[in-house]
This record gives sequence, structure tokens and C-alpha cells, in this order.
Amino acid sequence: MRILLTNDDGIHAEGLASLERIARTLSDDVWVVAPEQDQSGYAHSLSISEPLRLRKIGEKHFAVRGTPTDCVIMGVKKILPAAPDLILSGVNSGANIADDVTYSGTVAGAMEGALLGVRSIALSQAYSYLGEDRVVPYETTEALAPALLKKLVAMLLPDGVLLNVNFPNCLPEEIAGTVVTSQGKLVHSLWVDERRDGRGLPYYWLRFGREPVEGKQGTDLYAMRNRLVSVTPLQLDLTAHEIRDQLTKALA
Repeated sequence: MRILLTNDDGIHAEGLASLERIARTLSDDVWVVAPEQDQSGYAHSLSISEPLRLRKIGEKHFAVRGTPTDCVIMGVKKILPAAPDLILSGVNSGANIADDVTYSGTVAGAMEGALLGVRSIALSQAYSYLGEDRVVPYETTEALAPALLKKLVAMLLPDGVLLNVNFPNCLPEEIAGTVVTSQGKLVHSLWVDERRDGRGLPYYWLRFGREPVEGKQGTDLYAMRNRLVSVTPLQLDLTAHEIRDQLTKALA
């Protein structure tokens, strides 16, 4: 099985090294094509206004000056000798659940893989802070992902479907189980933080705040709060099928 790895945290991210160790429990034919720099929050974006720069950094390891989507396209269309059998994106530093899925470059890497007709899975690890330091228990993903991936790879998936897997912020022995979930809903509060540079000119940061949310049972939010590994099937078809008839009547 040929496996292509990518992420959005960058080619030197600890989570990508963790993902490679996981992938090598499944196959010896593992290729890494990842962004040269952190591309978190770039979602499913393409670099079409500037060239892509490719740098080989080791055997079957390549860095692309571009987005996770660019990396998957370069891997499948240019770098690999033939299309991969599996694309794994991650392991992201932080969960990608609920509305965050729409912003996630990690999920976008798997999304592009699904568009190209390759079985694709995104993996993310929730974390906490110790003082000002982010503490990401990648050992949880590494302990549980190999067995889980073997099950997920063995099953049939419809065209246009990808899997979004999230591991809760706890040690492997504290995991309560694995559940299939739906995408939850967060309450975002987004604002623009204006600051001044050394010359007194303004610049801006987009900042997120979130109101407390009780995730409903069966959602990825609930799973994370209850130390459950969350497996969410996502689809490329964004059509709101349930209102097609209503729209047809309205336009008649």
C-alpha cells in the first residue's frame, strides 16, 4: 500500500513525524509532501497566483511552498511514481471538530485526496496548556491510530467521502472508546484586533472567542469532552438536499 502524508502545520511539525511513525505500521511505502511553512487556517485553498516551489529534504520527503491542497496535488500528480492508495493528513496540533472543519487545512488535505479519488483520512489531536506552553499528547494518537486505521482502510467508502478522526486530550489509557459522530456546532465570536507597528501604522489580527457549548451526544464535541475518539464521515457534496423541493416550489 502506497501512502501519501501531508499536514497544515508544516514539514517540520512534530505531528507529521508522529503520523509517519503511524503510517509505517501500515506500509513501508510512505511518502511525505507537506507545506514548507505553517498553513493552519488556510482551509481548502489553492495557490494559483504564484508558482509552487518544491524542495526535496530527504528520501520520499518533500516540502512545498504552498497549501495542504497544493501538497496533495503535487504529490499525486507530480512527485509519486503512481497514485497513492491512501492519503493521511495530520496529525494536527489541536482538534478539528464542529465549525473548525471548514477552516482546517488538515481536513482540506484529506478533502483534496477525496476529490482525486483516493481514500483520505484526517487525524487531529486535542491539547491543553501548561502555563503558556501547548502540551499535545501525540502519544495518544500514536498508540490508538494504527489499529483504528487498519479497520478504516478495510471498509468501503462511497466516492466523495473522507474521514475526520479526532483524538481527545488525555493519555491513551484514559480513552473511553471510539465512536462514529456527526459534526457539532460551536458558537464563534470573531473580532478584529487592531494594533500599531514601530512606525505607528495599523495592522490587524483576526481573533476567535468561543462561548461555552454543551455538545449534543453523538457529535464530535461530545466525544472530545468525554474522552472518546471521534470518527466523522464528511462528504464533498455540500448540497442541502432537504430544501431542494422547497426551493423548487418557491421558484415555480
